[in-house]
Order: sequence, then structure tokens, then C-alpha cells
Amino acid sequence: MPTIPAMNIQVLATDKLFDTGLSAVLDTFATANQLAQAERMPVTPFRVEVVSVRKRIHTANGLRVPVTAVHARAPDVVLVPGLGVSTPEGVANALQSTDVQNTIALLHERAQSGACVASACSGAFLLASTGLLCGQRATTAWWLSPLFRERFPDVVLDESRMVVSSGRFITAGAAMAHLDLALSLVRRSSAELAALTARYMLADARASQSAYVLPQHLARSDPLVDRFERWARERLTSGVQGFSLKDAARATGTSERTLARRLRTVLDKTPLSYFQDLRVERAIELLRSGNDSVDQIAARVGYADGTTLRALLRRKLGRGVRELRSLELADAA
Repeated sequence: MPTIPAMNIQVLATDKLFDTGLSAVLDTFATANQLAQAERMPVTPFRVEVVSVRKRIHTANGLRVPVTAVHARAPDVVLVPGLGVSTPEGVANALQSTDVQNTIALLHERAQSGACVASACSGAFLLASTGLLCGQRATTAWWLSPLFRERFPDVVLDESRMVVSSGRFITAGAAMAHLDLALSLVRRSSAELAALTARYMLADARASQSAYVLPQHLARSDPLVDRFERWARERLTSGVQGFSLKDAARATGTSERTLARRLRTVLDKTPLSYFQDLRVERAIELLRSGNDSVDQIAARVGYADGTTLRALLRRKLGRGVRELRSLELADAA
């Protein structure tokens, strides 16, 4: 059996980067290398080095990270972990730093040399800042999606996906999606090795972060959206059936057109779509916190029967009722 060629990977680290993101990436490739050797798989070890435009960097929690100076040799893959910030304002401020600006320039240079460029969480902002994602599909942390759309309107963003591959670019969602990103790169060398690595690291196959994209407007609060959400949650709690844009506009003190326009601007959603998101959130909460039947839960979130709720959950999350309940049991264990 022929040996699969090596993959040279440069992890491009910025100062005060996300601790878990960096360690998840490095641990995934290290585990893959160990397993490939132990199982005598025909996979050449991944060659991974951490590089930076700075001589010294620390993680967001103050741990010093040994780095290699940037050199002329171009890697097969350059990977950007997330920044160690937890708010949209923090991301916006970090993007203005000299350190990050120099990193963005290096990313552009590496991409122009033919490298595959990968990023996770807020790292997608660095990749998008190169201009190379224009017209490409991408994802980022769900709570950063409004800011991302505002800054990069030419990128086709799908924040519900865990990993998105588009041309030579790969982006991943929030926090632990760093692990999914690294596994996707291992999979490019060997699907068998990626599956084995995932099992050893207890990582399940997660194609979506949809269950966590609720509510998105927390990343960018807006008074009218806040009023709409309060009205929607009260309606769902009371079990009133159906959705009425007219009632929503009256309750929030605005016109139907203004409400729709504001929801589109802030969340890139229609009022009905966001109402459905909140309905899904409430249904998941009820599924995981009690033993009510699906029909009973459907009635509590404003549906006449469980069939409609099942279809909504499957469409929004890609998972059925039984799977959602089993995930909760697994989490509790």
C-alpha cells in the first residue's frame, strides 16, 4: 500500500490567542501521528510548527508559546486559531492591532503562494480581512455572525455549519470547532485515521452548530430586536398558536415593515425565521428538562401536533427528537 505524502502545517499564532483553540489543534495532529505509527498506517506524520510574526507570544491566559520565526518555505496548510477575546467589540479592537494586521498580510502571502488557508472561530475575521474570501462560503462563531456580515458582506456566511470548505479555504465555527477543523485536515490524508483519532479524543461527528445559533442578536444588541424577542418568548411560554407579524409589530411599537427591516439588518433573518429559532430553542429546553411527549411539547410552543414540531427540529438542526434527548442523557452522564 503506497504511503500517503506528508502534510506540512503552519499554525499561525497571534499574541493573546485562544488557549483551547491552539491546544486542540496541536493535540489533534499529535494524536493522529501517534495512532498512525501505532497502527502502522501508511500515513506520513503531519509536520506541524507554530509560527508568528512576533518573536514572543502568550495565550490569552498568559501561557508563553514557543514559536518559530516566519520563514520563506511555504507550507501546504496555514491554520489560524481564534483570538482570545469573547465579544464582538474585542474582535473589532484586536483586528486593529499591528500584530494582527501583520498576520493578515502574511496570510495573504501564504494563500497567494498556493497554501490551503484554514481558520476557526474569530480566526475567520483574519482570513476574511485578506479579501480572499470574497464570493467564497465560510463560517465563524455563531455569536460573531452579525459582526462578520457587517464587515464582510461579500462573503457567503453560513454560521450554522461547523466546518465549511470553499476552494482552498476552510473555516470552522466556535471554540471547540478547532477540533473539527483539525480532524477535517487529518481526513484529507486518511479518513480511517481521522475516524480513529476522533474516537480516541471522544469527538463526535458534528456537521452543525445550529443548536447554538440562538439567539444571535446577543452579539449585537438592538432595542427593537430585544422587544421582539421578549414578545416572542412570552408568546411561546403561553402556548399561543401561530405567528402574527401584525401582532408582533403592534407589541413592539413599530410597523411591520420596520420590524422586518430591522431583523434583516441585525440578524439577517425574517421575523418568522427568528421566531422559529426561538421556538426551537424552547422546544429543546422542554425536551431536555422533562418527560413530556412530543405532542405535549408541541402544544406548549404553539403547534397543534408533534409532527410539525418534529419536521421543524429536523429542518433546523438536522436531528430528530430521539437524538436530541439522547444527547442530553449523554451530557448528563
